Amino acid sequence: MGLKKHIPNSITCLNLFSGILATISAYEADYKLTLLFVLLSAVFDFFDGLSARWLKAYSPMGKELDSLADVVSFGMVPGMVAYSLLKPLSETFVLIPYVAFVITLFSALRLAKFNIDERQTSSFIGLATPANALFWVALAFEYHEMSSLVFLWGVFACCLVSSFLLVCELPMFSFKIKSLKWHDAYQQIIFLAGVLALIISFGIAGLCYSIVWYLFLSLLFYIKNR
Repeated sequence: MGLKKHIPNSITCLNLFSGILATISAYEADYKLTLLFVLLSAVFDFFDGLSARWLKAYSPMGKELDSLADVVSFGMVPGMVAYSLLKPLSETFVLIPYVAFVITLFSALRLAKFNIDERQTSSFIGLATPANALFWVALAFEYHEMSSLVFLWGVFACCLVSSFLLVCELPMFSFKIKSLKWHDAYQQIIFLAGVLALIISFGIAGLCYSIVWYLFLSLLFYIKNR
């Protein structure tokens, strides 16, 4: 197989490197760069799996490396974003900003659970870490200048809620469209139509609202299919 077997792992390392840069940007409250690097991580995360399938270069090391990279790119980054947003509370409540890293801990638990859960081959159980990271980065990008107590305590509450969503047992549909037939892809089509409308209406903030839209649809489809 030669060099081919190293291509997926190299792409995974680019995911990890982008995640490191996103973490630094989040710590420095440069949320434009944070968003850019998280999106790059998501692109590399998509293509490492795709290249592994194309090249038939699966490996146990690649699977482990992918999870380790995702812990940084989609676990550490949202934790650092939330920490950065909560910093103003440290003047009165010294320890409160550190609650943000509960997101990182639960992201690691979610990724470990995903690796051993045979139910998640074509869909998800709980919120996927890239979606959670996108929510936090888009939120910070649009609303980081807000410093009211209501907003800050709302961020604190979101830390707890998003951590719960990462490991909850709610089935959530995959973003992948495997067929253009309505019966097979109606969930993704409805979701993408809503995402487009939200982005047109709210700009980058629409990415944040898109994750809320995704959660709503997942719950709706779960109730419908019971």
